[in-house]
Amino acid sequence: MTALAYGTVAVLLVAGLLGVVTTRNLIHLVGCLAVAQSSTYVLLLAVGLRSGGRAPVATGAPPPTAFVDPVVQALALTDVVVGAVVTALLLALAIQAHKRFRTLDPRDMRSLRG
Repeated sequence: MTALAYGTVAVLLVAGLLGVVTTRNLIHLVGCLAVAQSSTYVLLLAVGLRSGGRAPVATGAPPPTAFVDPVVQALALTDVVVGAVVTALLLALAIQAHKRFRTLDPRDMRSLRG
């Protein structure tokens, strides 16, 4: 199971980074960054996964031998929220760049060059 998860992480990361490197559109760039960041969700959940683990719920029953780490799940949820905020911010910046330069192609934004 973990090999499949790590393979999925690698495929998502490579696909996202390949899109970032080859894109000519700011909106596509934001989408590719979101795909690359989604690989971190899968990675965090794969790290916290325990085969045969149970949910760490406090009950009167004796503790199970293995349980799934709730801290990693909380980090994954935080990662999702941060990813949504970053995506919204980058899309807002892309809209402002389009209003100013009338293009979404970063190569056509001449006044950004130093």
